[in-house]
Amino acid sequence: MIRPATEEDLPQVAVLETELFGPDAWDEVALRAEVHGPGRRFVVAVEEELTGYAVSRSIGDVVDLQRIAVSPSRQREGIAATLLADLLAHPGDADRMMLEVSSRNDAAIAFYLRHGFTRLSVRPRYYRDGSDALVLGRALLVADQGSGRMGT
Repeated sequence: MIRPATEEDLPQVAVLETELFGPDAWDEVALRAEVHGPGRRFVVAVEEELTGYAVSRSIGDVVDLQRIAVSPSRQREGIAATLLADLLAHPGDADRMMLEVSSRNDAAIAFYLRHGFTRLSVRPRYYRDGSDALVLGRALLVADQGSGRMGT
């Protein structure tokens, strides 16, 4: 089940965050800011336990995909795709989604390319480990209110 994150989820999210992102992990203070921040969508995947989460931030016509994370023991089960689908279904006024991903993260790059993202640019030595960030983006379908047509 995908649902909005609550403060009660933050200890579990923080553990998963540390496990997956190590020194680049967000702490509970940063996570709390994402739960309550303007333009944020913070959702969790919960079965018997929290299995993953995703965070996006809408700024005008762009949704910035900040995190998708799934417990290592539950990866490759479609949880990340379900989390991404939720974020894509709630774009606010945005007409595109953008993200950065490490050039060393082949699995994540393949995941995003399968879901319609394309490579837009590179940010050299963006991450703490010296790896480049690939900037990826994709158009979103947004209802053009008033005209009855759909735009991309």
